[in-house]
Amino acid sequence: MAFAFQLQATNGAARAGLVTTTHGPIETPVFMPVGTQGTVKGLTPEMVRDAGAQIILGNTYHLALRPGDELIRDLGGLHKFMNWPGPILTDSGGFQVFSLATQVKITDEGAKFRSHIDGSPLELTPERAVEIQQNLGSDIAMVLDECPSLKETTPAKVRAAVDRTIHWAARCKAHHTRTDQVLFAIVQGGLDINLRATCATELVAMDFPGYALGGFSVGEAPEAMHAALPACAALLPEGKPRYLMGVGRPQDLLAGVASGIDMFDCVMPTRNGRNALAFTADGPIRLRNAKHRRDSTPVESGCGCYCCANYSRAYLHHLFSAEEMLGPTLLSLHNVAFYLRLMREARQAITEGRFEAFHAGCLARWNTAS
Repeated sequence: MAFAFQLQATNGAARAGLVTTTHGPIETPVFMPVGTQGTVKGLTPEMVRDAGAQIILGNTYHLALRPGDELIRDLGGLHKFMNWPGPILTDSGGFQVFSLATQVKITDEGAKFRSHIDGSPLELTPERAVEIQQNLGSDIAMVLDECPSLKETTPAKVRAAVDRTIHWAARCKAHHTRTDQVLFAIVQGGLDINLRATCATELVAMDFPGYALGGFSVGEAPEAMHAALPACAALLPEGKPRYLMGVGRPQDLLAGVASGIDMFDCVMPTRNGRNALAFTADGPIRLRNAKHRRDSTPVESGCGCYCCANYSRAYLHHLFSAEEMLGPTLLSLHNVAFYLRLMREARQAITEGRFEAFHAGCLARWNTAS
């Protein structure tokens, strides 16, 4: 496989790079729209591509439950199944160990689930997580990890999760055989930088093609995450992609970029779009508010997305008031386009040596709006 990462520019800790995959190049920093069940909710693949997406994300746990990873394999793989020609990253299902904690039993062997759909059993071992992702045929697969909740755990449990994550990563690496797919490791450790360092040291020694920071945005204050990110990112190899999983708000993405992170994903653009909240360069807008009822301006002036080029705030307000499904689609599309544009602008600022000023300017506008 022709997988590679080239660091093209730096500005402070912020980085601009190029990831090469079988299904195409990815310019970083990059935001990956989330297509958990083989679809970015409410949007066609063409819409997502036209919005500027270079890579999307799918989920091992959900796709294994339905329609089934073997069915997707037999129908030509996830790219063909969902008609997405570009790169795909698949999560390992490790986050469901966290999010479905009441339905999961974790041992050193793996995680035993009860399906959130019908209660049927599903055992997710490191080997099974790799097999599912190899069947899906994603360009980037993730190791199975344990993501502890920072609100409902103890230091001993976080340490046990780190030990298990290291052990599972080694098993994933040993079981992975697909040559047109690469496997990224995931560093855990909560807000304990020493535990993070221990985890990173062990995983870096295994020489994975890329590394992720997991276990953020799981209950800690955003300020605590922002404070921890620079030291955590610095633990990862300079010459390999760095991925911050499941984060988050626009200000979180820029904090990650400022810390040296290359890749991001989150459901926030589409989830908020379905609930009538639009992200803009001047802060969020709630389209259900009555003040938009007669507003003929676009959601965001200067935005080139299909929603802003063709429809007014008044029309969006009407769609949400009437509970028409087009409203969530149009606003999800705008939000995805905004996130992708934010990353392109951050990349340009890095290459031009002005990222700090760009970052400060964004925060000043958003803070004024709030």
